[in-house]
Amino acid sequence: MSDSVVELVEDGPCRFRIPRRAGMRVDGVVFATPGLLPEMAGDQALKQVENVAKLPGIVGASYAMPDVHWGYGFPIGGVAATDTEAGGVVSPGGVGFDISCGVRLLAARCDREALDDHLELLMDALGHATPRGAGKGAVWHLGRSELREVLAEGARYAVEQGHGVQRDLDRCEDEGVLEGAAAEGLSDRALQRGLGQLGSLGSGNHFLEVQAVDAVYDERAARAMGFAEGQVCVMIHCGSRGLGHQVCTDHVRKMDRAMARYGIEVPDRQLASVPADSPEGEEYLAAMAAAANYARANRQLLTESARGVFRRIVGADLDLVYDISHNLAKIEDHQVNGDRRRLCVHRKGATRALPAGHPDLPEDLAEVGQPVLIPGTMGTASYVLTGVPEGEAWYSTCHGAGRVRSRHQAAREVRAGRLRGELAEAGITVRAGTARGLAEEAPLAYKDIDEVVAASEGAKLCSKVARLVPIGVVKG
Repeated sequence: MSDSVVELVEDGPCRFRIPRRAGMRVDGVVFATPGLLPEMAGDQALKQVENVAKLPGIVGASYAMPDVHWGYGFPIGGVAATDTEAGGVVSPGGVGFDISCGVRLLAARCDREALDDHLELLMDALGHATPRGAGKGAVWHLGRSELREVLAEGARYAVEQGHGVQRDLDRCEDEGVLEGAAAEGLSDRALQRGLGQLGSLGSGNHFLEVQAVDAVYDERAARAMGFAEGQVCVMIHCGSRGLGHQVCTDHVRKMDRAMARYGIEVPDRQLASVPADSPEGEEYLAAMAAAANYARANRQLLTESARGVFRRIVGADLDLVYDISHNLAKIEDHQVNGDRRRLCVHRKGATRALPAGHPDLPEDLAEVGQPVLIPGTMGTASYVLTGVPEGEAWYSTCHGAGRVRSRHQAAREVRAGRLRGELAEAGITVRAGTARGLAEEAPLAYKDIDEVVAASEGAKLCSKVARLVPIGVVKG
């Protein structure tokens, strides 16, 4: 078999295996239906799954979620854990450039009918209050000393400064702050890029979306999470902006130079990595944590901005359901072959999905499990799921629909004016930064979110709680 051809063996419901071959330390496992598998001629994501299986210290398998597609080094939708006590590596390519990019869901204290007379005004106000685009623009303009506080304390610092309430921390992954952050490991360029962007969406697939709960599949879980059928919600998708991108860039270069000292060879230079417990590995993890804290604070500031608009236009407040990242490497304890091991778990375009009873859950979610937030596209549904006890892949699942067309392809095929009209006919009001940006994110550029979620549930990675449909979208 050619080195460029990846062998796939169907291995159970919504599960395919890439058998171990030369250089692979573990198998590859792809959770998908046949229709969701990447097209081998145009998308090398499965080859990337195979390459990740060659990383030093990897345990379990090199996993791919149903929304998997090609990315930098790791596929987007890739999950891999390495044993830190057995030379296991950390790789910035396993996190990505948008460190701690994630999703935050807010439940409004009103139902869909309350927006009937306010939607256009509401979307105008949200569009005006939400900085977006590739450049600068922020809700909170910082000095360097304040930026360092954000990098150390994340959403906690924002709330302490009056930008939020205690529930915003209780319902955020890691209570809003990833410990071990060190701003000292960030380059001056990274700090400079972070000064003018705190409280902004960015561009690309990032958004703020007003939604309605269209269906509830698990009423007990929905009640515990804080929403019901017909309720209005706000979903925010963004990350660490230019600061996180620079952190990744800086540390890929450092690791590329350092690998030879540790005798590490990788099949793709985009998989540059070092032992997680090495000085370079620890420096990256500390800088990554700082960028993750920036991302949590970023979503917190956008939350407060949206709250102000909802109070003024609709007379309703917004309560945080949950905030979860889908681009992180975290040090976690897991069972490996019957032994408790300390692992560095990379989730790139993949969401942590903790089951009921997990010790990391807040008390009010302990009996139902962690909310898993899966956005669709601006013309399709989004989902709230929860983790399940039998969850594989270190309690991980999908993170979205997953691209099937590049941004360039989508922009070439889609006319923004026509798309805007089609969305309006479907009852979806859009506020977009640019016509090209709108076209790049057309629904046809993505996989079928319903099939992705069904495959995730069919693979027993998670369980559906609710389906949400878009009413209005502010695009990055």
